[in-house]
Amino acid sequence: MIQFSYLVFLLVGICGMAVIDWRYELAYWHDRKRTLQTLAIAVAIFVVWDLLGIALGIFFHGGSQLTLPLRLLPEFPVEELFFLTLLCYSALVVYQGVRKKWPHM
Repeated sequence: MIQFSYLVFLLVGICGMAVIDWRYELAYWHDRKRTLQTLAIAVAIFVVWDLLGIALGIFFHGGSQLTLPLRLLPEFPVEELFFLTLLCYSALVVYQGVRKKWPHM
């Protein structure tokens, strides 16, 4: 059960961002299509970044008791997609929040 810890925390973070987004209608609840397109492009860019890092020997998984033993590719754990989604979604929600609060920025 401990192997699911990291994934569970990532999902809790994504859900927390979704609640903030829903409450203030910042991204997904403001414009679903645009948000999903933005997240897909941003996550894809970071996946390419990760794959290049793995190919160059810069990034490696290293193993942990808190992560699943599943890999999408060697050195590319399943949780990485959820982490990248949380990273991009958080940035988008913060950006939209600042933009909504101070529209002239």
